[in-house]
Amino acid sequence: MTHASSDVRALYQEVILDHTKRPRNFRRLEDADRHAQGMNPLCGDRVEVFVKMNGDRIEEVTFTGAGCSISTASASLMTQILKGKTLEEARDLFEKFHDLVTGKIKDPDFQKKLGKLLVFSGVCEYPVRVKCATLPWHTLKAALEKAGEEPVTTE
Repeated sequence: MTHASSDVRALYQEVILDHTKRPRNFRRLEDADRHAQGMNPLCGDRVEVFVKMNGDRIEEVTFTGAGCSISTASASLMTQILKGKTLEEARDLFEKFHDLVTGKIKDPDFQKKLGKLLVFSGVCEYPVRVKCATLPWHTLKAALEKAGEEPVTTE
């Protein structure tokens, strides 16, 4: 590993730890009009996502739950990045994030589009952690599709 890549990895770990210790938007959203629950039975991660829409835009998105650092940081960063986005933009980010953490990047502009989500680029090296990183996103997708009746599972 080069010095530059170890510096980047350390920065990424710092961002993930910050969002784990101080998750952003970690609360129930009482006036949410969309909601879904998700769980990873393999490790016990649980997440609940709340979304308030304004037309086709995500006005507010929050989460609650209990999980590992990757799951919590992923949910925290997801809520920050998706606020104000349209449904189409949210779906596009879901696909790009999924490609990033599974190591299947197709979009040459992914770095610009993913922004802070790039901290999860190393997750693809640990396949068991991919489910931790994507659980909040799959749960969000279920909420946006109003499929929140049954809990989302990573299995």
